[in-house]
Amino acid sequence: MNRTQGHEELEFKFCDDVIKYEKLAKIGQGTFGEVFKARDKRTGKVVALKKILMENEKEGFPITALREIRILKLLKHENVVNLLEISRTKGPPPPGLQKPAKATPHMSSLSTFFLVFEFCEHDLAGLLSNANVKFNLGEIKKVMQQLLNGLYYIHSNKILHRDLKASNVLITKTGVLKLADFGLARAFSTSRQGPNRYTNRVVTLWYRPPELLLGERNYGPPVDMWGAGCIMAEMWTRTPILQGSTEQHQLALITKLCGSITPEVWPAVEALELYTRMELARGHKRRVCERLQHYVRDNQALDLLDKLLTLDPSKRVDSSTALDHDFFWTDPMPGDLSKMLSQHTQSMFEYLTPARRPGASNRPMLQPRQPDNVSTYQERVY
Repeated sequence: MNRTQGHEELEFKFCDDVIKYEKLAKIGQGTFGEVFKARDKRTGKVVALKKILMENEKEGFPITALREIRILKLLKHENVVNLLEISRTKGPPPPGLQKPAKATPHMSSLSTFFLVFEFCEHDLAGLLSNANVKFNLGEIKKVMQQLLNGLYYIHSNKILHRDLKASNVLITKTGVLKLADFGLARAFSTSRQGPNRYTNRVVTLWYRPPELLLGERNYGPPVDMWGAGCIMAEMWTRTPILQGSTEQHQLALITKLCGSITPEVWPAVEALELYTRMELARGHKRRVCERLQHYVRDNQALDLLDKLLTLDPSKRVDSSTALDHDFFWTDPMPGDLSKMLSQHTQSMFEYLTPARRPGASNRPMLQPRQPDNVSTYQERVY
C-alpha cells in the first residue's frame, strides 16, 4: 500500500517554511524525533516543534506520522495537545507527497517536516523530578481529573493513546493538563466481526499493562487506564512504581504488587499467547493498598488506585466510572493548579532532568523522584 494514498497527498502541499520559527531550546527526545521550544518570528508566539524522523525517505512520508496527524486533526479538547500546523524546511517533499513543477538548486535534499503544537511549560515527569514542586491533595485530584477527562474524550472517539506515561502528560503554567505524543496512538474498533489484531509492542515498559506483557493483541481502552493508575501512584511516590528492566522483570514487579496472575483472578488469562512462556510466580497476594498507603494517605485515592491497577482488563475501571469515583467528590475538592505553578517560572521537562541509573528501562532515564523524608518507593516495597 502506498503510504501517501488518499487525502494525505493533499496534507502537506502548502506547508509554511519552518524558517519562520526561531528555535529556543531542545525540550524533548523520543523514538519518533526531537522536540524544540520555538518562537514565531512574526508574531512572537511560543510553540513546540516536533521534528518528524524520515524513517525511509524512498517510501514517502512515515506512516506513523501520518497516523498521528490524522488523529490529532480529529481530536479537539482542552485536555489534548493542540496541533497548530505542519511546517517544513525547503527542499522537495518525500516521494509521492507532491511533484515539484521544476527542480531548483535548493531542492537538492528532501524536506524535513515539523509538527507545530501549542507550547506547554511543563511535563508531569519534569515536575515530579523537582523536590521543590509540591502537590497538595486537591491539586493531585485536579491533575488526575483532567487526565481522566482527556482519556474519556479520546476513548469516546475510539482512539487509544498506547503510550501513557508521566512525560507524555503536559501541563501549562495556568494548570491545564494536555495528553501529548500520539505517535503510538491508533483508532480501535468495537466491531463484533472478529477479534482485533493490534501489536502488543506498545506502551513504555514501566507503564505497560499485564495483558500486553502476556501477548494480548485484542485490546482496548483498559491499556490506557493501567497507565493512568501508574501515573496516579507516581503523584505521591514521585518515582515510577514499576521499574522493570525486562518484560519478565516487569511482570514480576506487577505480581508482587497486584498479586499472582491466575485464572481465578483473571478468567481466560491462560489463553494469552505468552501465559505459559513467562515465569509467573504463584502465591502472591494483592497488596496495592498495603504497599502504597505509606505514600497515599487517603482511603478514596487508594480505592481508585486499586481499581485502576486491576490485573484483569475486563474488570479494570474505565475513565467514565473513575471520574465518578468519590475521590473527586469529597473534600478537598479538585483545586486550581495555577497558584502553585506560578511559584515556578522555569519550565520543567523530563528531558532536561539528570540521567536516571543506567539500564533500568527503555525510556529516558532520570534521577528517582523521591518523596520527602522517606526512603525511595523501590527500597520500601521491593
